[in-house]
Amino acid sequence: MNKKKRWITTAAIIVLFCGALAYYNFYYEGPDAGVNAEPAAPRSKNILNVNGLVIRPQTLTDGITTIGNLLPDEEVDLSFETSGKIVEINFQEGTAVRKGELLAKVNDRPLQAQLSRYEAQRKLAEARVYRQSALLEKDAVSQEAYEQAQTELAMLYADIDIVKSNIALTELHAPFDGIIGLRNVSEGAYASPDVVVAKLTKISPLKIDFYVPERYANQIHPGTRLTFTVEGREENFRAEVYATESKVDIETRTFAVRALFPNRQGKQLLPGRFADVKIRMHDIPDAIAIPTEAIVPEMGVDKVYLYKGGKARAVTVRTGLRTESRIQILAGLNVGDTIITSGTLQLRTDLPVKLDNVE
Repeated sequence: MNKKKRWITTAAIIVLFCGALAYYNFYYEGPDAGVNAEPAAPRSKNILNVNGLVIRPQTLTDGITTIGNLLPDEEVDLSFETSGKIVEINFQEGTAVRKGELLAKVNDRPLQAQLSRYEAQRKLAEARVYRQSALLEKDAVSQEAYEQAQTELAMLYADIDIVKSNIALTELHAPFDGIIGLRNVSEGAYASPDVVVAKLTKISPLKIDFYVPERYANQIHPGTRLTFTVEGREENFRAEVYATESKVDIETRTFAVRALFPNRQGKQLLPGRFADVKIRMHDIPDAIAIPTEAIVPEMGVDKVYLYKGGKARAVTVRTGLRTESRIQILAGLNVGDTIITSGTLQLRTDLPVKLDNVE
């Protein structure tokens, strides 16, 4: 009995729902709804606005662009080879000095006194050798006595040389021509081999260190010319390679190169700066080159979209030399073809396109 009541209740709900739906359609949609409705107009195909480029032969320059570092020709931290109190500083910070110039000195009075004593002893030893030699000729002294006097004189000569060498260690001389930097000590300070007095730098000429890809290793050699620029200077500077590394770096697969820039005008350029280095290798005449943004990589293949009769057509190309903004096409394109250079990510074959700008 309960099951029959449930069926009756369910049927009643369905009837009421259908009646409400019919009532809504009649009074709100109207009896003629859908009779006179016009069919929706078909959607027109979208046309993509793009830019184009007509392929023309051109000369393509094969070159290398890389970053280099400007280095001094020579550079050294100046320090004494001995210890002592500094009694002289003979240089002006930031000025040019000549090779061999005395820059600073530590106290050498004890050594000078020792040298004076040895010099006095030397005169006496020389006189003794002279007398022993005269007596030996008369057989007045033995050969052993004469040789003993000679040995003592030779030892004095050696002692004098040692003292003079120690005195030389108290003097700090410029090892080469250059610009001396800021000093780190003052007169009266105690100096030792660990104390850096100042830095001496030779800035004429300057060295340029940079790295090139390994494929150019056999093409870069001493005598290769290059140009470089530095930030804040508009002119191009010229340099020449004078040395290369003996092998390609295993980790980076690059080849180390060093060039020389004369820097004849003194402080024209300072070491420690970055340099944008450019090396022109050779020119490729009548090359087909297109902007790099026109290339569409797809499944390991490079494609370019052509403009054909108002539609985009994809073609597979084989690329060659790459420069900063262009890439050489070895196969797939011909002179006179119009390629699409914008909107490449939205393109597909047979998509309607419109050229807004053609170069």
